[in-house]
Amino acid sequence: MTDLSLSNKAIAGKTAPPAEARSLRLPTQWLGVTPFFVFAVMFLILPTLYLMLGAFQNEAGEFTFANIVALFSANIVAAYWISIKVSLASSLIGAFAGLAIAIAIVRGGLPNWIRSATLTFSGVASNFAGVPLAFAFIATLGRLGLVTVLLNTLVGLNLYAHGFNLLSFWGLTITYVYFQIPLMVVIIVPAIDGLKREWAEAAATLGATQAQYWRMVVIPVLWPSFLGTVILLFANAFGAIATAYALTGSSLNIVPILLYAQIRGDVLHNAHLGYAIAFGMIFITGLANIFYIWFRTRSERWLK
Repeated sequence: MTDLSLSNKAIAGKTAPPAEARSLRLPTQWLGVTPFFVFAVMFLILPTLYLMLGAFQNEAGEFTFANIVALFSANIVAAYWISIKVSLASSLIGAFAGLAIAIAIVRGGLPNWIRSATLTFSGVASNFAGVPLAFAFIATLGRLGLVTVLLNTLVGLNLYAHGFNLLSFWGLTITYVYFQIPLMVVIIVPAIDGLKREWAEAAATLGATQAQYWRMVVIPVLWPSFLGTVILLFANAFGAIATAYALTGSSLNIVPILLYAQIRGDVLHNAHLGYAIAFGMIFITGLANIFYIWFRTRSERWLK
Protein backbone atom coordinates (compact mmCIF):
# COMPACT_ATOMS: atom_id res chain seq x y z
CA MET A 1 0.00 0.00 0.00
CA THR A 2 2.86 2.36 0.77
CA ASP A 3 4.56 1.68 -2.57
CA LEU A 4 1.27 2.24 -4.42
CA SER A 5 0.63 5.58 -2.71
CA LEU A 6 4.18 6.69 -3.43
CA SER A 7 3.83 5.78 -7.09
CA ASN A 8 0.52 7.69 -7.35
CA LYS A 9 2.14 10.75 -5.81
CA ALA A 10 5.02 10.47 -8.25
CA ILE A 11 2.65 10.26 -11.21
CA ALA A 12 0.61 13.20 -9.89
CA GLY A 13 3.82 15.18 -9.46
CA LYS A 14 4.78 14.49 -13.06
CA THR A 15 1.38 15.32 -14.61
CA ALA A 16 0.22 18.30 -12.53
CA PRO A 17 1.92 21.55 -13.55
CA PRO A 18 3.27 23.73 -10.77
CA ALA A 19 1.21 26.63 -9.46
CA GLU A 20 3.54 29.16 -11.07
CA ALA A 21 2.98 27.63 -14.54
CA ARG A 22 -0.79 27.69 -14.08
CA SER A 23 -0.72 31.35 -13.16
CA LEU A 24 1.37 32.15 -16.24
CA ARG A 25 -1.32 30.68 -18.53
CA LEU A 26 -3.97 33.16 -17.40
CA PRO A 27 -2.89 36.12 -19.61
CA THR A 28 -2.80 33.91 -22.71
CA GLN A 29 -6.36 32.74 -22.01
CA TRP A 30 -7.58 36.35 -21.91
CA LEU A 31 -5.56 37.25 -24.98
CA GLY A 32 -8.07 35.60 -27.30
CA VAL A 33 -10.98 37.79 -26.17
CA THR A 34 -8.93 40.99 -26.04
CA PRO A 35 -9.91 42.07 -29.59
CA PHE A 36 -13.57 41.76 -28.62
CA PHE A 37 -13.19 43.98 -25.56
CA VAL A 38 -11.10 46.51 -27.51
CA PHE A 39 -13.69 46.60 -30.29
CA ALA A 40 -16.58 46.95 -27.81
CA VAL A 41 -14.89 49.77 -25.90
CA MET A 42 -13.76 51.73 -28.97
CA PHE A 43 -16.86 51.38 -31.15
CA LEU A 44 -19.69 50.87 -28.67
CA ILE A 45 -19.01 52.02 -25.13
CA LEU A 46 -16.91 55.14 -25.77
CA PRO A 47 -19.12 56.49 -28.62
CA THR A 48 -22.22 55.89 -26.49
CA LEU A 49 -20.72 57.76 -23.54
CA TYR A 50 -19.64 60.55 -25.89
CA LEU A 51 -23.17 60.89 -27.26
CA MET A 52 -24.70 60.86 -23.80
CA LEU A 53 -22.28 63.54 -22.62
CA GLY A 54 -22.85 65.67 -25.72
CA ALA A 55 -26.63 65.49 -25.29
CA PHE A 56 -26.30 67.49 -22.08
CA GLN A 57 -23.91 70.16 -23.42
CA ASN A 58 -24.27 73.28 -25.54
CA GLU A 59 -21.88 74.62 -28.17
CA ALA A 60 -19.70 76.14 -25.44
CA GLY A 61 -19.40 72.80 -23.63
CA GLU A 62 -21.60 73.92 -20.74
CA PHE A 63 -24.11 71.64 -19.05
CA THR A 64 -27.69 72.14 -20.25
CA PHE A 65 -31.05 70.39 -20.58
CA ALA A 66 -32.01 72.42 -23.65
CA ASN A 67 -31.23 69.57 -26.06
CA ILE A 68 -33.36 67.12 -24.09
CA VAL A 69 -36.21 69.63 -23.95
CA ALA A 70 -35.92 70.10 -27.73
CA LEU A 71 -36.69 66.40 -28.19
CA PHE A 72 -40.31 67.19 -27.30
CA SER A 73 -40.77 69.58 -30.22
CA ALA A 74 -43.49 68.62 -32.69
CA ASN A 75 -41.13 67.69 -35.53
CA ILE A 76 -38.95 65.39 -33.44
CA VAL A 77 -41.88 63.77 -31.63
CA ALA A 78 -43.50 63.07 -35.02
CA ALA A 79 -40.26 61.48 -36.25
CA TYR A 80 -40.06 59.24 -33.19
CA TRP A 81 -43.72 58.28 -33.58
CA ILE A 82 -43.33 57.34 -37.26
CA SER A 83 -40.21 55.31 -36.47
CA ILE A 84 -42.00 53.50 -33.66
CA LYS A 85 -44.98 52.69 -35.91
CA VAL A 86 -42.77 51.44 -38.77
CA SER A 87 -40.69 49.35 -36.38
CA LEU A 88 -43.73 47.93 -34.59
CA ALA A 89 -45.60 47.11 -37.81
CA SER A 90 -42.61 45.46 -39.47
CA SER A 91 -41.71 43.52 -36.31
CA LEU A 92 -45.24 42.15 -35.84
CA ILE A 93 -45.65 41.18 -39.50
CA GLY A 94 -42.17 39.67 -39.58
CA ALA A 95 -42.70 37.84 -36.29
CA PHE A 96 -45.98 36.13 -37.24
CA ALA A 97 -44.83 35.29 -40.77
CA GLY A 98 -41.46 34.02 -39.52
CA LEU A 99 -43.14 31.96 -36.79
CA ALA A 100 -45.39 30.28 -39.37
CA ILE A 101 -42.39 29.46 -41.56
CA ALA A 102 -40.38 28.15 -38.60
CA ILE A 103 -43.22 25.89 -37.43
CA ALA A 104 -43.66 24.59 -40.97
CA ILE A 105 -40.01 23.63 -41.45
CA VAL A 106 -39.55 22.21 -37.94
CA ARG A 107 -42.91 20.57 -37.11
CA GLY A 108 -44.58 20.40 -40.51
CA GLY A 109 -43.07 17.12 -41.64
CA LEU A 110 -41.36 18.73 -44.64
CA PRO A 111 -38.20 17.25 -46.17
CA ASN A 112 -34.95 18.09 -44.42
CA TRP A 113 -33.55 19.90 -47.45
CA ILE A 114 -36.33 22.49 -47.20
CA ARG A 115 -35.29 23.29 -43.64
CA SER A 116 -31.62 23.55 -44.62
CA ALA A 117 -32.40 25.75 -47.63
CA THR A 118 -34.74 27.99 -45.62
CA LEU A 119 -32.29 28.49 -42.77
CA THR A 120 -29.45 29.19 -45.20
CA PHE A 121 -31.50 31.77 -47.06
CA SER A 122 -32.70 33.30 -43.79
CA GLY A 123 -29.15 33.70 -42.55
CA VAL A 124 -28.24 35.59 -45.72
CA ALA A 125 -31.46 37.62 -46.10
CA SER A 126 -31.48 38.77 -42.47
CA ASN A 127 -28.26 40.70 -43.21
CA PHE A 128 -29.34 42.01 -46.62
CA ALA A 129 -30.15 45.67 -46.09
CA GLY A 130 -29.02 49.15 -47.01
CA VAL A 131 -28.68 50.45 -50.57
CA PRO A 132 -28.87 47.01 -52.27
CA LEU A 133 -32.18 46.23 -50.55
CA ALA A 134 -33.60 49.65 -51.39
CA PHE A 135 -32.59 49.25 -55.05
CA ALA A 136 -34.12 45.76 -55.16
CA PHE A 137 -37.49 47.06 -53.96
CA ILE A 138 -37.40 50.07 -56.28
CA ALA A 139 -36.70 47.73 -59.19
CA THR A 140 -39.51 45.44 -58.04
CA LEU A 141 -42.26 47.64 -56.59
CA GLY A 142 -41.31 51.10 -57.84
CA ARG A 143 -43.51 52.99 -60.29
CA LEU A 144 -41.70 51.25 -63.15
CA GLY A 145 -40.75 48.16 -61.16
CA LEU A 146 -41.07 44.66 -62.55
CA VAL A 147 -44.00 43.56 -60.37
CA THR A 148 -45.78 46.89 -60.81
CA VAL A 149 -45.57 46.72 -64.60
CA LEU A 150 -46.56 43.03 -64.73
CA LEU A 151 -49.61 43.57 -62.55
CA ASN A 152 -50.69 46.55 -64.65
CA THR A 153 -50.10 44.71 -67.94
CA LEU A 154 -51.46 41.24 -67.14
CA VAL A 155 -54.18 41.96 -64.60
CA GLY A 156 -54.87 45.64 -65.15
CA LEU A 157 -54.05 46.42 -61.52
CA ASN A 158 -52.25 49.73 -61.06
CA LEU A 159 -50.86 49.71 -57.53
CA TYR A 160 -50.07 53.41 -57.47
CA ALA A 161 -53.51 54.34 -58.79
CA HIS A 162 -54.97 52.55 -55.76
CA GLY A 163 -52.88 54.55 -53.30
CA PHE A 164 -49.80 52.39 -52.89
CA ASN A 165 -46.50 54.26 -52.70
CA LEU A 166 -43.14 52.65 -52.04
CA LEU A 167 -41.85 55.91 -50.59
CA SER A 168 -44.43 55.91 -47.80
CA PHE A 169 -45.07 54.35 -44.41
CA TRP A 170 -46.27 51.01 -45.79
CA GLY A 171 -43.63 50.96 -48.50
CA LEU A 172 -40.86 51.27 -45.91
CA THR A 173 -42.61 48.75 -43.65
CA ILE A 174 -42.79 46.16 -46.45
CA THR A 175 -39.12 46.77 -47.21
CA TYR A 176 -38.18 46.20 -43.57
CA VAL A 177 -40.27 43.02 -43.48
CA TYR A 178 -37.87 41.51 -46.03
CA PHE A 179 -35.12 41.19 -43.41
CA GLN A 180 -37.42 40.91 -40.40
CA ILE A 181 -38.97 37.59 -41.46
CA PRO A 182 -35.64 35.78 -41.98
CA LEU A 183 -34.31 37.14 -38.69
CA MET A 184 -37.39 35.80 -36.91
CA VAL A 185 -36.88 32.38 -38.51
CA VAL A 186 -33.23 32.24 -37.44
CA ILE A 187 -34.02 33.18 -33.83
CA ILE A 188 -37.24 31.23 -33.22
CA VAL A 189 -36.22 27.88 -34.80
CA PRO A 190 -34.00 26.89 -31.80
CA ALA A 191 -36.92 27.66 -29.46
CA ILE A 192 -39.24 25.39 -31.47
CA ASP A 193 -36.55 22.71 -31.55
CA GLY A 194 -36.47 22.93 -27.76
CA LEU A 195 -40.04 21.66 -27.47
CA LYS A 196 -39.71 18.15 -26.05
CA ARG A 197 -41.52 15.31 -27.78
CA GLU A 198 -42.33 13.89 -24.35
CA TRP A 199 -44.68 16.82 -23.78
CA ALA A 200 -46.74 15.93 -26.84
CA GLU A 201 -46.77 12.26 -25.88
CA ALA A 202 -47.83 13.08 -22.33
CA ALA A 203 -50.60 15.37 -23.59
CA ALA A 204 -51.86 12.68 -25.97
CA THR A 205 -51.77 10.09 -23.17
CA LEU A 206 -53.91 12.34 -21.00
CA GLY A 207 -56.43 12.68 -23.82
CA ALA A 208 -55.59 16.20 -24.98
CA THR A 209 -56.35 17.10 -28.58
CA GLN A 210 -53.76 18.69 -30.86
CA ALA A 211 -55.43 22.08 -30.41
CA GLN A 212 -55.39 21.73 -26.62
CA TYR A 213 -51.72 20.70 -26.71
CA TRP A 214 -50.80 23.83 -28.67
CA ARG A 215 -53.01 26.10 -26.58
CA MET A 216 -51.97 24.79 -23.15
CA VAL A 217 -48.38 23.67 -23.72
CA VAL A 218 -46.73 25.03 -26.87
CA ILE A 219 -48.02 28.60 -26.82
CA PRO A 220 -47.21 29.23 -23.10
CA VAL A 221 -43.71 27.82 -23.60
CA LEU A 222 -43.01 29.75 -26.82
CA TRP A 223 -44.72 32.96 -25.70
CA PRO A 224 -41.67 34.48 -23.89
CA SER A 225 -39.41 33.62 -26.84
CA PHE A 226 -41.93 35.09 -29.27
CA LEU A 227 -42.34 38.34 -27.34
CA GLY A 228 -38.59 38.66 -26.86
CA THR A 229 -38.00 38.19 -30.59
CA VAL A 230 -40.67 40.78 -31.45
CA ILE A 231 -38.86 43.26 -29.22
CA LEU A 232 -35.54 42.39 -30.85
CA LEU A 233 -37.06 42.90 -34.32
CA PHE A 234 -38.43 46.25 -33.15
CA ALA A 235 -34.98 47.38 -32.05
CA ASN A 236 -33.50 46.08 -35.31
CA ALA A 237 -35.88 48.18 -37.41
CA PHE A 238 -35.79 51.24 -35.16
CA GLY A 239 -32.08 51.82 -35.70
CA ALA A 240 -31.98 51.11 -39.45
CA ILE A 241 -31.01 54.12 -41.55
CA ALA A 242 -29.24 53.02 -44.74
CA THR A 243 -32.28 51.26 -46.20
CA ALA A 244 -34.68 54.05 -45.26
CA TYR A 245 -32.44 56.84 -46.54
CA ALA A 246 -31.65 55.05 -49.81
CA LEU A 247 -35.33 54.24 -50.37
CA THR A 248 -37.17 57.39 -49.26
CA GLY A 249 -34.45 60.04 -48.94
CA SER A 250 -35.91 62.79 -46.79
CA SER A 251 -39.54 62.24 -47.87
CA LEU A 252 -40.30 60.19 -44.75
CA ASN A 253 -39.46 61.88 -41.47
CA ILE A 254 -38.12 59.05 -39.30
CA VAL A 255 -35.65 59.41 -36.44
CA PRO A 256 -32.50 57.99 -38.12
CA ILE A 257 -32.92 60.30 -41.13
CA LEU A 258 -33.59 63.28 -38.84
CA LEU A 259 -30.47 62.41 -36.84
CA TYR A 260 -28.44 62.17 -40.04
CA ALA A 261 -29.67 65.59 -41.11
CA GLN A 262 -28.62 67.11 -37.78
CA ILE A 263 -25.03 65.86 -37.78
CA ARG A 264 -24.01 65.81 -41.45
CA GLY A 265 -23.40 69.58 -41.62
CA ASP A 266 -26.25 71.01 -43.72
CA VAL A 267 -28.58 73.87 -42.76
CA LEU A 268 -30.04 71.75 -39.96
CA HIS A 269 -26.62 71.22 -38.42
CA ASN A 270 -26.87 71.06 -34.66
CA ALA A 271 -24.51 68.41 -33.38
CA HIS A 272 -25.66 68.51 -29.77
CA LEU A 273 -29.32 68.19 -30.75
CA GLY A 274 -28.22 65.25 -32.86
CA TYR A 275 -26.53 63.78 -29.78
CA ALA A 276 -29.80 64.19 -27.89
CA ILE A 277 -31.76 62.46 -30.68
CA ALA A 278 -29.22 59.63 -30.64
CA PHE A 279 -29.52 59.46 -26.85
CA GLY A 280 -33.28 59.02 -27.22
CA MET A 281 -32.72 56.20 -29.74
CA ILE A 282 -30.23 54.54 -27.42
CA PHE A 283 -32.72 54.75 -24.57
CA ILE A 284 -35.52 53.13 -26.60
CA THR A 285 -33.35 50.38 -28.10
CA GLY A 286 -31.67 49.75 -24.76
CA LEU A 287 -35.07 49.39 -23.07
CA ALA A 288 -36.14 47.00 -25.83
CA ASN A 289 -33.00 44.90 -25.35
CA ILE A 290 -33.56 44.73 -21.59
CA PHE A 291 -37.05 43.31 -22.17
CA TYR A 292 -35.63 40.91 -24.77
CA ILE A 293 -33.05 39.56 -22.30
CA TRP A 294 -35.75 39.21 -19.65
CA PHE A 295 -38.10 37.26 -21.95
CA ARG A 296 -35.22 35.14 -23.21
CA THR A 297 -34.24 34.23 -19.65
CA ARG A 298 -37.82 33.16 -18.92
CA SER A 299 -38.00 31.01 -22.06
CA GLU A 300 -34.68 29.28 -21.33
CA ARG A 301 -36.07 27.97 -18.07
CA TRP A 302 -38.51 25.79 -20.03
CA LEU A 303 -36.23 24.89 -22.95
CA LYS A 304 -33.28 23.58 -20.92
